[in-house]
Amino acid sequence: MKLAGKTAFITGGSRGIGRGIALAFAREGADVAINFRRDRSAAEATAADVAALGRRSEIYQADVGDADAVARAIEAAAARFGGFDVLVANSGVASRTAPVAETEVDYWKRVLDVDLNGVFYTCRYGVPRLRPRGSVIVVSSIGADLCAAYGAPYYVAKAGANALTKVLAKELAPDKKRVNCIAPGMIATDMGNRLMAALGGESMISTIPLGRIGQPEDIGAAAVFLASEDASWITGKILRVDGGVYM
Repeated sequence: MKLAGKTAFITGGSRGIGRGIALAFAREGADVAINFRRDRSAAEATAADVAALGRRSEIYQADVGDADAVARAIEAAAARFGGFDVLVANSGVASRTAPVAETEVDYWKRVLDVDLNGVFYTCRYGVPRLRPRGSVIVVSSIGADLCAAYGAPYYVAKAGANALTKVLAKELAPDKKRVNCIAPGMIATDMGNRLMAALGGESMISTIPLGRIGQPEDIGAAAVFLASEDASWITGKILRVDGGVYM
């Protein structure tokens, strides 16, 4: 029960990595406020699973690319839970593959709105609601390190999220509040499974030194560590959870 008595706000908490983090937190004793964009039934199912673990959970709808919507969701959750001990900026979308010279401007803006601006909005409105010794966890991607061709919007956004993590860590350190980032590799989520199917599952797995695709539970375990007192002397770090892909 490493998070006993704590409360977390998680963006994109209804499915995939966000759900994995929500359930991992609940198993360790935390109450969870779950943000979702449009899949209310998935959010309700995750909240029910949190409740089945004996923890309190509420759901809050907001598109993280909409600053006003994020502010309203965080305000409502903070009023309900009395603030947060952990703020998790997890929401993200993948980008279609295209050369930079052929990337649509509106599409570029949309990916950055969610994957970078959404992290900023979550931190902008969530950090003032952090309790003493609270912490922030940003979910990025090893794509920010690999920067493969034809995925510029996603990789640029994730690299920006890494930079924001370090800036915010320096700003909050005097208040003894920590900020860290988890950079997952290939994870078995809706997004990851689609990518595996498109690129060929076996060929993808062959690039992972530990020989398997990651699971949301792998990211959940890393998030529990960073949110707990076990990581009390860790801030401003990018924790790559990727089976050894980026070394």
